[in-house]
Amino acid sequence: MPQTDVQDDVAVGVRAGLLLSLSAAVAWLSGAPAVFPSLGPTAFVLSTARQGPSERVVVGGHAVGVVAGVASYLAVSAVVPVPDSPLLFDPPWLALSGILAVALTTTGMRVTDSVHPPACATTLIVSLGLLSPIQSVVVVLPAVISLLVVDRALDGSLRG
Repeated sequence: MPQTDVQDDVAVGVRAGLLLSLSAAVAWLSGAPAVFPSLGPTAFVLSTARQGPSERVVVGGHAVGVVAGVASYLAVSAVVPVPDSPLLFDPPWLALSGILAVALTTTGMRVTDSVHPPACATTLIVSLGLLSPIQSVVVVLPAVISLLVVDRALDGSLRG
């Protein structure tokens, strides 16, 4: 592999890490859960795709994921008691919440033309109770937007 390819690969990797810098600083300074698993795939996509997803698609996809995740979690928890701790699947109520959330997120992203696969991770984080519904609404979208702010600063321009 030519050296310039390795240099490019390292630069893309550094960029992906830098995209998380603002949300990581917020998490560190505030204690808010502003760094969560679905930011990683979003940073990867923004850093590696020649024609990365638009801001509307990134924010829209995650917004659909949050709404679907919160709706699924609240719907399931209104009918049956969900475990106090996330990722407990006996009884399978949280698993049902996750299934419903992914189905709703996939449908919602397609209907709104905001397909962003990392948002399916966001919806699972929310629907499984890894973030509370309030944290999901208050933290997720600002953290996603922070990736775009850093991406824009590194690019110097918005993507279509």
